[in-house]
Amino acid sequence: HVYHVVNINPTLSNIFIRQLYHHTLKTFTNTNFEKMVEEEKIKETFYISHGTPLMTIDKSVPARSFLQSWKDNVYFKKPKSILVISAHWETNVPAVNAISHTHLIYDFYGFPAPMYQIKYPAPGSPDLARRVQEVLTGSGFECEIDKKRGLDHGSWVPLMFMYPEADIPVCQLSVQSHLDGEHHFKLGRALAPLKDEGVLIIGSGSSVHPSNNTPHSANGVAPWAAEFDSWLNDALTSGRYEDVNNYKTEAPNWKLAHPWPEHFYPLHVAMGASGENSRAELIHNSWEHGTLGYACYKFTSN
Repeated sequence: HVYHVVNINPTLSNIFIRQLYHHTLKTFTNTNFEKMVEEEKIKETFYISHGTPLMTIDKSVPARSFLQSWKDNVYFKKPKSILVISAHWETNVPAVNAISHTHLIYDFYGFPAPMYQIKYPAPGSPDLARRVQEVLTGSGFECEIDKKRGLDHGSWVPLMFMYPEADIPVCQLSVQSHLDGEHHFKLGRALAPLKDEGVLIIGSGSSVHPSNNTPHSANGVAPWAAEFDSWLNDALTSGRYEDVNNYKTEAPNWKLAHPWPEHFYPLHVAMGASGENSRAELIHNSWEHGTLGYACYKFTSN
C-alpha cells in the first residue's frame, strides 16, 4: 500500500473537527430527543372500578391485589402525569383541579377511624390542568379551573395501590351526570392528544353500581348484574362503543346497574380518549355482595 501524506492547514483542520463534532452532537441529540418523545407517548387509557373505600383496610377485597400488581402486570411505564376522571366529582360543566400539592377529600361517612388518617401526598399539576382546559375549550367544551379541590376517593383509593410512591403529578376532571354518555365520549376524544404528552388517562367509577337499598346476593352474582356485566364486556371487546354510549336503549337491566350514571360516565371518557379504532380488553373482574361490579378495562389505540 502507498500512503500519501497531505499537509492540512491547522486552522482548517480545527474548523473541520468542530463542525464534525457539532454535526455528530446535533444528530445524536435529535435522535435521542425523538426517541424520548416517542417513549413518552401513551397508547392506553383505562377504566378502573374503584369500589368501596373499605378496600384501603380490607385486604380481602379482590380488586385490591389487582391494583397492587398494577406496575408488574398491567402497565409498566411510569407516566409523566395522571388525569383521573372521577365519579365523585359532579359539576354542571367540566372542571379540572389545579393545585400544587394535593390534599385528600374523605368523601365517605361512618367508616372506621383509620380510614380518615390515610395520606396520599402526590403532587398536583397546574400545568396539566391548564392543558386540559386548552384541549377541551379547543374542542368546543367549557372547562373551569378549580384551584381548591383536592383528590376524592375515586382517585386516591386506587392510586395508593397503583402508585404507592405518590410521586406522579395527579389532576382530576369532573363528570356531568345530568348529560349523557355521548357527551362524555366526546369529552374523552378531546382529551386524547394528552396521551402523546405522557398523560395517563384513567376513568374511575364502578362497572356495576346499584343503589344502596339494592338487596345483596347471597348466592353468587345477582342474575341482573351478571347480565348487564356480560353485555358491557361483549359490547366493549367487540368495539360496539356506540352501543355503550347509548346504553339506556341497548343494555339490559341498566336501571338496576346504574340508577345514577356518575359511576358509568368515566368509562365513556376513557373509551373516547382511546381514539379511533382502539381495542378494549377486560383486565380484571370481581364482585362484592354479588351486586357491586369491579370490572376494569384497558383501551389501546392502534
